[in-house]
This record gives sequence, C-alpha cells and structure tokens, in this order.
Amino acid sequence: MKTTSLIVVGAFSIAGAGAAVAATATAPVLLTPSAMHWIAGTGPAKRTSGVTFVGDPNKSGTAIVRVKMPDGYVNQPHYHSHPEYITVMAGTLLFGVGDVVNKSKGTTLPTGSFIMVPAGVHHWSIAMGETVEQIGGEGPLNNIPVKKSM
Repeated sequence: MKTTSLIVVGAFSIAGAGAAVAATATAPVLLTPSAMHWIAGTGPAKRTSGVTFVGDPNKSGTAIVRVKMPDGYVNQPHYHSHPEYITVMAGTLLFGVGDVVNKSKGTTLPTGSFIMVPAGVHHWSIAMGETVEQIGGEGPLNNIPVKKSM
C-alpha cells in the first residue's frame, strides 16, 4: 500500500483567490503580495504557510504553489510521482538527495536558485533562515515519504 503525505505542498490546496481565478481566467491574473492569502500548513507542515496560484496540488493537472518555511524547517526525505520545479524566491535552501538528511552533502541554494527534481528522485531540504520557495509541476504535488530501512 502506497502512503502519501501532503507535507508542505498539499496543505495549501484551498489557498484562496489565486487558484480559483487562475483556473478560470480569460484575462491576465495579477496578484500583488498583499493580495495573496497565505494558509497555515497542517500536520508535518504545521510550521509553514503557503498560497496556491494555479490548480489544486492534490489533483491531476498543472499546479503552482508558494511555500514559506521558518529557519531550520526540514522537509524530510521524500520523492514525487512527477518532476518538481522549485525556485528559491527568498532566503536560502539547503538541498540534498538521498534517503537521509546529510547536511554535509547538501547544496546551499540562495535566492533566485532553481531546482528541477526528476520523478522518483529521493531528496530533502532545510530552510536556512526564513525561506520562500515556489513549486510547480504536474499534480498531484504530494510528497511521498522515503521509508526508513531497518
């Protein structure tokens, strides 16, 4: 049985006007930071907040979300069923691949950095200072936890 966890991304599927407007728009959709409705994360993502701009990250189809993480937030090792596209919008992200978090093998990515994670690649990240990332891809954008081997 495959278990999925909606860590970080899926917690924001109802994140307000951006998703609803962008999905049905016939004209450009413009959102200033003050118009973005940030939703608090739940479960493993309870220290984060996010906003959905396009689609529903829990369903099939294109989805784009923005996630704000506090200093030290760890997105535990996981993978995705589709490629994931991440842009570091603010702050710094320590990003690594593998089944365990190993800070010494991570790559420090400053504001403006871009990451493309292929489907099935096990990876993790840590926010270094308050960090905002924008995530896009084909939904669902769920995090599938890496099972710990005994």
